Amino acid sequence: MIRINRFLAEAGLGSRRRCEELVRRGSVFVNGRRLEKLSIKIDPDQDVVTVDGIRISRAKRRLILALNKPTGVLSSTSDIHERKTVIDLAKENGYPERLFPVGRLDLETSGILILTNDGEFAFHLTHPRFKIEKTYNVTVEGKIGKENISRLASGIRLEDFETQPCEVRSIEELEGFTELVVKLKEGKKRQIRKMFEAVGNKVIRLHRSSIGGLSFSDLEIGMIRPLSASEERRLRELSGLI
Repeated sequence: MIRINRFLAEAGLGSRRRCEELVRRGSVFVNGRRLEKLSIKIDPDQDVVTVDGIRISRAKRRLILALNKPTGVLSSTSDIHERKTVIDLAKENGYPERLFPVGRLDLETSGILILTNDGEFAFHLTHPRFKIEKTYNVTVEGKIGKENISRLASGIRLEDFETQPCEVRSIEELEGFTELVVKLKEGKKRQIRKMFEAVGNKVIRLHRSSIGGLSFSDLEIGMIRPLSASEERRLRELSGLI
């Protein structure tokens, strides 16, 4: 017997938090009865579970994949405008299972994104308590002085939140733009773009190059593969699962 949110997460419906939301909005039925309590446990081999009328079963195989997302591809499971998503890329590369992205990269941002059907892994990997570091290569318009780099590294007040201290390092100044590396242990929506806009520099290229110190340097843009045993262990250690 397992709790319903764990069962739904293992079936690939998202993190445990998202699965709890499915229960709260009345989408989950067990043996034909609408589920009302998150504490309910079920027998996966005996009970019939449906979500929005679709029968749900455990994933046949657990997958944790690394994708080097191209720009112009949505970090979403679907899109009402029929734009290409990371799940479409996974299917094109031989992974038809129900997957979901762990966190997000916006449409104009490329780089490393984890896809999985393991809800518990996703929940821990994105939980703010574990502060897993992510590295970004950033190109901005114009020059950016040492004072503004120091402001960004110390934490800066934006319209809707204040950023935590992070590492910001200038790599190269070329005519008309500057290349930098930024290392964050948080990830609010469009955070890096908003940070640089706050000091007067527009981001013209943003690429996530590493998660938890893992660079996945063998992955060209658009490529996807399962994590190796050592890569998975590293992320599980960082997210408190080991």
